Amino acid sequence: MGYLYEKVLRPALFKMDSEPAHELGVDALALLGRLSPVCRLLESCTQLPASQHRPVEAFGLTFPNAVGLAAGFDKNARAWEAAAALGFGHVEIGTVTAQAQPGNPKPRMFRYPAEEAVINRMGFNNEGSEAVAARLAKQPGPGKRRIPLGVNLGKSKVAPLEEAVADYLTSFARLADFADYLVLNVSSPNTPGLRQLQDEKPLRELLGAIMAANRERAAKRGVALLPVLLKIAPDLSWPQIDAALGVIAEFGLAGIIATNTTLARPGFFSTVNETGGLSGKPLRRKSTEVVNYISRATEGKLPIIGVGGISDPASAAEKLDAGATLVQVYTGMIYRGPFFARDLAWALSDRQRA
Repeated sequence: MGYLYEKVLRPALFKMDSEPAHELGVDALALLGRLSPVCRLLESCTQLPASQHRPVEAFGLTFPNAVGLAAGFDKNARAWEAAAALGFGHVEIGTVTAQAQPGNPKPRMFRYPAEEAVINRMGFNNEGSEAVAARLAKQPGPGKRRIPLGVNLGKSKVAPLEEAVADYLTSFARLADFADYLVLNVSSPNTPGLRQLQDEKPLRELLGAIMAANRERAAKRGVALLPVLLKIAPDLSWPQIDAALGVIAEFGLAGIIATNTTLARPGFFSTVNETGGLSGKPLRRKSTEVVNYISRATEGKLPIIGVGGISDPASAAEKLDAGATLVQVYTGMIYRGPFFARDLAWALSDRQRA
């Protein structure tokens, strides 16, 4: 399938603008997700066989393999049910905001095939947490899914920073019941001011409020705390990461996702004028450095989902060797095809058995 994608399907998709091609992919997977028998048949070919099955345990959840689909692909919970059929071990939807929003003006997504990279300034375009909650209510819930589902939350663009906590709490209240784990995205470069929420004081206010709501929900419903993770930028300094880790420990978050896209423009991209977050191969080294720093700073006790520049089994293994518990891909799938996760998971399994 990889050869077919790279020689036939990818050239056809790359003749289209990035965003229409993306929407076509979401539509195709949404259709596949409705065809349960086909999904189960594909799973028999893409998920690891029993002899190689080494599930990953992290923040109270069991993942059939270490490879997940990162937030950004399925913003509105339309296509995630097909993820297991492609070989993924978990999937993260969103980013979802409290209010529906169209995102930034188009065009806002740009491919760079020679660099296997993408620049995007999408701006959290999504239908809003109320609409996403209504859709998830009609889909398999926690405990009834093939793989864990993460829900990634962001701040509505129209919400000023002083109202950010209330904005996140609105989405938490609407979506917590449908998530296996929840992610607070404070690191996208495409919502004005959002990254300021990574600073220690506003981060403490946000995490404190979310975890208080989490405890209240658990007590009221008689359920366990929902695992909450923080997604950080690769552009933070080491002292800024230390401060974030201190706040994470203070409020007992379940893990961290490292990293989001970067505002840096290394190498070839020094002459590229498009604004937005850079993802793909150019992010590989920096995101791995951040993963390794966090792992060492926390003595390996904080689960890390490593994201950024994974384009082959070697770059996925690099994240795990650096201290990640799980990895996620998105840009790599654009260049490697829909069964990229299957290839990674099988290669990582072979590596474990070697």
